[in-house]
Amino acid sequence: MGLAVSDGLGITAQGLPTRERTRLKDDLEHFCELVREHGVERVLVGHPISHTGGETSMSREVKAFTEKLARRLDCPVELWDERLTTAEALRMLRSTGMGIEKRRRARDRVSATLLLQSYLDFHANERARQAAAEKESP
Repeated sequence: MGLAVSDGLGITAQGLPTRERTRLKDDLEHFCELVREHGVERVLVGHPISHTGGETSMSREVKAFTEKLARRLDCPVELWDERLTTAEALRMLRSTGMGIEKRRRARDRVSATLLLQSYLDFHANERARQAAAEKESP
């Protein structure tokens, strides 16, 4: 599982070491530890919906995992569309000339970073649009 956190201002995303899945209980505890360690205010989970936006068997599994995680945390847990993040991560990694095995190991971390950065950028753009609209209003 790829993991990433944002800087304190919520501007940039940085990848964390990838987590190899183990038992569900251990995975959930690992996330809880990361939330405490990094002072996380919100957890995003990549939502693997289909390219047309529909549910898949994997998206249902992820949703169930997200619900279990949310019951253990004191902060919001949100699903965020992860369509094309893996493809973009692989494209970026290929452009570096990195070997296939290194790309495979880095793929999930880069995907998680791209996912979080898309969330941060989306909300920064929303705040900017809102501020501009407020300036235009009498």
